[in-house]
Amino acid sequence: MAETLMELVDLKTYFDNEDGLLRAVDGVSFEIEKGETLGLVGESGCGKSVTALSTIRLIPQPRGYIAEGEINYHRNGEVIDISKLKRHGKKMRSLRGNDIAIIFQEPMTSLNPVYTIGEQITEGIFIHQDADKKSALNRAVEMLKKVGISAPESRIHSYPHELSGGQRQRAMIAIALACDPNFLIADEPTTALDVTIEAQILELMRDLQSEFGMSILFITHDLGVIGEMAERMVVMYTGKVVETGDTDEVFKEPLHPYTQGLMSSIPRIGSKERLIPIKGSVPNILTLDQDQCYFASRCPEVMDICYEKEPPVFGEERNTKCWLYDTKEEAV
Repeated sequence: MAETLMELVDLKTYFDNEDGLLRAVDGVSFEIEKGETLGLVGESGCGKSVTALSTIRLIPQPRGYIAEGEINYHRNGEVIDISKLKRHGKKMRSLRGNDIAIIFQEPMTSLNPVYTIGEQITEGIFIHQDADKKSALNRAVEMLKKVGISAPESRIHSYPHELSGGQRQRAMIAIALACDPNFLIADEPTTALDVTIEAQILELMRDLQSEFGMSILFITHDLGVIGEMAERMVVMYTGKVVETGDTDEVFKEPLHPYTQGLMSSIPRIGSKERLIPIKGSVPNILTLDQDQCYFASRCPEVMDICYEKEPPVFGEERNTKCWLYDTKEEAV
């Protein structure tokens, strides 16, 4: 039986801004098993990245905060609720970068331009591994080799601007994996790369996951990448999870009208069928009525109840947040 590594329970992350309360993550629940890749997909602004940043307590301050919920990390028989830890406390620092690591989507803005790649890899090793300078540098060289950067002995002395886009992303992966984390968050790590480099990075991540045995939360708006990388997937819309299930099953038979719309908008090689866009645009969640389905105004299957009451989650491992399955739960 698979073991749970990370579990989000009714997570709510809000931002106080000038226009009102922004519910960026609004009751998100899912779990990640040890050794698996879970895909988190949805349109830009749906709350994917905020969900990820919540798990490592890097929500922008002072306006952002975790309002409710649990972020349970399972470590050696201990369950740690990260949402209750101090943002810069000793226990949180021991988890961040050591047990839990993150790869951001744009390495040029994530890497420090005034430090060499070697210095940035060894920083986490010094903090978490109690290593001396020589062993830390050896580890940095080893990690650059693992991520496929040529001449790593010299590249550890390079600055970020001296590397190509693909090399910078590989360096980010090396930094993230230097302390052998159990849980890796990949926040759109291939968005800024061309398709050839993207394929290389995805293959590299699969190989490294196989070697290190870590769990990956893979965040993207690209369904093709999810289909290639993730065993299970979570679909988000306006801060809420609307569907969860095995990736192959979701692709074969999407349940939620929003997921169906996403699948219908994927271009397919050799197909002459016209792409069907999702009508309308993402609503302003600042002005949405909480007592309704947030997708109602764009949904081709909308019913009266959709405007009257927020749907619960129907189903278990294969589930969806849609009133269509109130009377057809056997279909889930």
